[in-house]
Amino acid sequence: MPSGKAVQDTGGSRLRTRKTRMFIALFLATAAGTASCIAQDKPDAPTPKQSDMPSTQSSPTEKPQAPGKRDKSEEPPDKDRQSQTSGTSKDRLFFTLPNFLTLENANQVPPLTAGQKFKVVARSSFDYVQYPWYGFLAGISQAENSEPGYGQGAAGYGKRFGASTADGTIENFLTSAVFPSLLRQDPRFFQSGKGSFWHRTGYAITRVVVTRTDSGHSQVNYSEIFGSALAAGISTYSYHPHADKTLRNSASVWGSQVGYDTITYVVKEFWPDIRRKIRKKK
Repeated sequence: MPSGKAVQDTGGSRLRTRKTRMFIALFLATAAGTASCIAQDKPDAPTPKQSDMPSTQSSPTEKPQAPGKRDKSEEPPDKDRQSQTSGTSKDRLFFTLPNFLTLENANQVPPLTAGQKFKVVARSSFDYVQYPWYGFLAGISQAENSEPGYGQGAAGYGKRFGASTADGTIENFLTSAVFPSLLRQDPRFFQSGKGSFWHRTGYAITRVVVTRTDSGHSQVNYSEIFGSALAAGISTYSYHPHADKTLRNSASVWGSQVGYDTITYVVKEFWPDIRRKIRKKK
C-alpha cells in the first residue's frame, strides 16, 4: 500500500498524464490516417495520346486568357496568402483547435516582431474553442478526483476549470511569446511536408529541442525548455492545492507538458495531409 503522502503527491500529475495519453491516442489516430492517405494516393494514369500530330485548332468553347490575368487555380490558397503577409496562419487542427503558428511551404518568411508574437499567442490562447477544451479537462479531473484538495461539486469543478485554463494560457505565453521575444527565437512550427512518414515524424519530434532564431538559424529551443519549466513551477507552487506543491510534482508536470507539446508538433506535421484528403472526398 502506498503511503498517504505518496497518494497526494501523485494526484496532481494525474490530469497531465491523462491529457498526455489522450494526445498519444490522437497522434496514433493521426498516424493511421496519414498512412492511409499515403497508401491511397496513387499517381494519376498517363493521358493517352490523341494524335501523333499536335492539333492546331483550338476548341470553340475555350476562351483566350486576357493578358495580365492569372488563372485562379494558380493563386495560392487563402491561408498561404495569410502566411506570406502576416507570418501566421488561420488554420485549425481538425477544423477546431487554433493552429495559428504553423506554416506550410514557407521556408523564407520575415521574422515576427515581439508584438506580433504576443498578439498571435493571445489570439490562440483566448480563442472561443479553448474554453470547452479546458472544461472537458476539468471534467476529467473532477471524475477522477484528481487533486482532491479542490473538492467536489460546482466549487471543485470551478477551481479545476480555472487551473486548467491558467495552466494552458501561462504555458502558451511563456513558450511562444515571452521567451521567444527575449531570446529572439521563432515560435512558429514550419511543416516539413517532405520525406517518409518516419522522417517527418522525427523532424516534428526534434522541434521540441531545436528551433529557428529570428535570423533563420537553427538553435536549441530554449523557449520550450525554460518556458515549460517556468510554467510548471508557477502552476505547482501558486494556485494548485498545497499537497501538490512538491519539486517532484513540478518536475512531473514539466515532463508532461514537454511530452504534450512534442505530440502536438507531430500532429501539426501531418494534419495538412489529412485535411487535403478530407476536402478531396467532399
